[in-house]
Amino acid sequence: LFWICQEKFKTFALPLAALFSCDFGRFLLYYLRLRPSSLKNGRFAVPKFFVSPSDVQDNFLVLTGENAAHAKVLRLQCGETVTVCDGAGQDLTCVVSDASPGQISLVVQRREASRAEPPVACSVYMAYAKADKLEHVIQKATELGAYEIAAFPSSRCVLKLDAASAEKKRERWQKIAASAAAQSGRGRIPQVLVMPSFEDAVRRAAGCELALLPYENEHALSLRRAIGSVQAKTVSIMTGPEGGFSDEEVLLAQRAGLQVCTLGPRILRCETAPLCALSAVLFAAGALD
Repeated sequence: LFWICQEKFKTFALPLAALFSCDFGRFLLYYLRLRPSSLKNGRFAVPKFFVSPSDVQDNFLVLTGENAAHAKVLRLQCGETVTVCDGAGQDLTCVVSDASPGQISLVVQRREASRAEPPVACSVYMAYAKADKLEHVIQKATELGAYEIAAFPSSRCVLKLDAASAEKKRERWQKIAASAAAQSGRGRIPQVLVMPSFEDAVRRAAGCELALLPYENEHALSLRRAIGSVQAKTVSIMTGPEGGFSDEEVLLAQRAGLQVCTLGPRILRCETAPLCALSAVLFAAGALD
């Protein structure tokens, strides 16, 4: 009887929610499972899906697999509008033409370059960390606008991963990045990499036009001075594990061309430092305007 009343009440849920406060409306929609995931800033947001460029055939495409399962959770119906991103910075505004079990057919209405991508490609390199700290950084760095995220081992890492475990972790981390990219409206999904060694991570990070290594024992060069006006188009940020970098690792990074800088007089947690530096770089580049 309760289930029947709940199903009947869904017909009136949206009008009633509009009559009450936003908090109550959110609770009501969550309780009745009326697409709470599509709420954004108190309003219903257009769902976003990521596909590969090859999935787009002229002005038609089909959502399958996990995308189709997500569409089912959202209860998409014919005539509804969704946004599809080709993963290369292009957003497609589409209308559902058919909602069959296991696949959703879409018709492309409009194409435009994604406005969510920063003008600077900023890569975040973070050493292995305990618990879910890396997952947290991957999620938040993706939301902020990181171009890619790379995890690597260092001498003071508590977490040790062999090749098989690292690849299994990478697959999970890539899914977290994909979910965060869809939630935040990104125009592309940042690639998540696992570097085999500290030396490999340093060499790759040093390939950017501006390569930064925040270090708690640096006091001369501030992050503000290191960033400057950010004329560089590619930036890398390399941060250490819970115990920080060793002196030998910092020296190796300096010799490779990374600028060692300070994030200020406070000691930041290993999951805070990369997000702090990333936010500063994006702010200086005008990506937060």
